[in-house]
Amino acid sequence: MFLQIRGPRALTAALALIAPLVAGLLPASAAAGSAVYEAENATISQGAVASDHPGYTGTGFVDYTNVAGGYIQWTVAATSAGRRTLTLRYANGTGSDRPLTVSVNGTAVATSLSFPGTGGWDAWATRQVTADLAAGTNVVRATATGSSGGPNVDSLTVADGAPATDWSTAVVESTMARYTPSTIGGWSYPVGLYLYGQYLVYQRTHDPRYLQYIKDWAGRFVDADGNIGQSFGSLDSMQAGNILLVLYKETGQSRWRVAAQKIRTRLNSYPRTSDRGWWHADNDSRQGQLWGDGVFMVDPFVIRYGHLLGDAAWGDDNAAEQLAVYARHLQRTTGPQAGLLWHAYDEPGGLTASWVHPELGNTNGITWCRAEGWYGMAITDILELLPADHPRRAALIDITRKLVAAFAAYQDPATGRWWQVVDRQGASGNWLETSCSAMYTTTISRAVERGYVDPGYQVYADRGYRGVLAEVSLGSDGRTNIRDICVGTNASDSLDFYYGRQRATNDNHGLGAFLIMNEQMIKTGRA
Repeated sequence: MFLQIRGPRALTAALALIAPLVAGLLPASAAAGSAVYEAENATISQGAVASDHPGYTGTGFVDYTNVAGGYIQWTVAATSAGRRTLTLRYANGTGSDRPLTVSVNGTAVATSLSFPGTGGWDAWATRQVTADLAAGTNVVRATATGSSGGPNVDSLTVADGAPATDWSTAVVESTMARYTPSTIGGWSYPVGLYLYGQYLVYQRTHDPRYLQYIKDWAGRFVDADGNIGQSFGSLDSMQAGNILLVLYKETGQSRWRVAAQKIRTRLNSYPRTSDRGWWHADNDSRQGQLWGDGVFMVDPFVIRYGHLLGDAAWGDDNAAEQLAVYARHLQRTTGPQAGLLWHAYDEPGGLTASWVHPELGNTNGITWCRAEGWYGMAITDILELLPADHPRRAALIDITRKLVAAFAAYQDPATGRWWQVVDRQGASGNWLETSCSAMYTTTISRAVERGYVDPGYQVYADRGYRGVLAEVSLGSDGRTNIRDICVGTNASDSLDFYYGRQRATNDNHGLGAFLIMNEQMIKTGRA
């Protein structure tokens, strides 16, 4: 049995829409190069129009019957033959995939296309396919292939040409093709950074494979009872704790909470400087040292832990305090470089560190780009959760404003990227580094989005985004490559040391920073 439902439409575009009108199927809206066709106005087999879940467009959506073979069929008009992008807007409140086969004029263009869970029936997402349409009238059908039927479908959008590349999913798919959860790397901050970026992509796409990959990686280190073989003797070793919080939030399984609590417990006795800054590492060679990297390695975990596990006051106070202490020692306050940060500080004044410059406040005297990138991402992560009335909030926003202004001043105008040693633009041996450029772009974009800085700074984020994308390419295997990423770096007072660091392709520092940046730019409509 077939159910045909047609709604009234205004006559303002009657001439342009006469062909669909004759077919009884008007697009909900039409613009040059694209048209939206509501599902409730299509031909429906083994499904029904519903409106009991908010967020749909038009007057409702189609709820497939829980059987295979049900379909929604649209009649689509094309003024000329050519490639089109077909976008299905849908919701799937189950934890299971509900695939559809999409066909055009009787020929399948996507067989059993995945429509994974979206996190709720009122959480809408999209899936895209490309297809060649004929000039004139075309029939597009979406058929449920599983016994549970299809997802709830809100609309079909038909747009000219192929879709723009989703660089986040392209990077994730490429990385998952290159590495299994067992081969991507051990418990470390670069892998933790990358996987957190992948989680942000999962939050947008709801592709269950992305979350399962993260689960499988973390399961290598955390047993069913939450035991984890880590001593957490450095801030670096704590960064991947964010993955434990993600998995507890998504699954509710106690193993991830128990493992995360081990980091919380370790911080109770973790060594601090005299003004309470957590050392970069708990060993003789790092005693009393604060590196700009360190705030990202632990502070976002601290505040997220507090808000997720009912320890908010501890999380808020410690995360904010660390940012303030580190800025006190590292943020430059005078001269044209004001607002930039030195890479590292040593409270003992050189007892174990050869790079200390007492005349520069016991810092290493070099502004390394990624140290500042870590700091920028950390402070904007923390401000997002820090209560509006927290006593340190205003000071942290002031630090952010100074940092963003310095980022803007030292952006390379030709490429939109930033230099490995930030304030030595164009110096012999210096080079433009991709991971920090992604981090600076993220920091500026967040600061503009949330009103910490003037909207005029958006131009620097946009320029940075274009600059980072210029470092992304597709190989002959169809996989992404991201170039010019600095590998892990120690502290030094030698410019040649920083200039000479290896420039890698597809290093996790760059992949993770890229995903965080790209998701921020998508969220703010700048991608």
